Amino acid sequence: MSAAGDRLQDTARRAALALPDVSHGYPFTPGLDVYKVAGKVFLIVTDDPDDQIITVKCEPEHARAHVRAHASITPGRYLDKRHWISLGPGPGITERLVTDAVEDSYDLVAARLPRRDRPGAR
Repeated sequence: MSAAGDRLQDTARRAALALPDVSHGYPFTPGLDVYKVAGKVFLIVTDDPDDQIITVKCEPEHARAHVRAHASITPGRYLDKRHWISLGPGPGITERLVTDAVEDSYDLVAARLPRRDRPGAR
């Protein structure tokens, strides 16, 4: 079953907030709900009901594979097109895929933090 736009976004928000040391807010514009770990962005959720997407960090080779496999996954909006992907509702976009994408994005960002700033390092 594919995730509709509002479910896709709710799933992404729940997945992000279940991870350690996550903060979120609207630092760029009122329409972008931004999730961070140690001050570094790993998820952006658009609040536009006509454009229900999420944007996550992704290894470039995985990003290319996702874009090829799913019509509603595109190179990342707002950010570096090689390292970020945007997911919208559509065939094959399941809650599991969304949750995995959010968790993978978080892991990528957390792994690049200085050891002292990584979740659980305190």
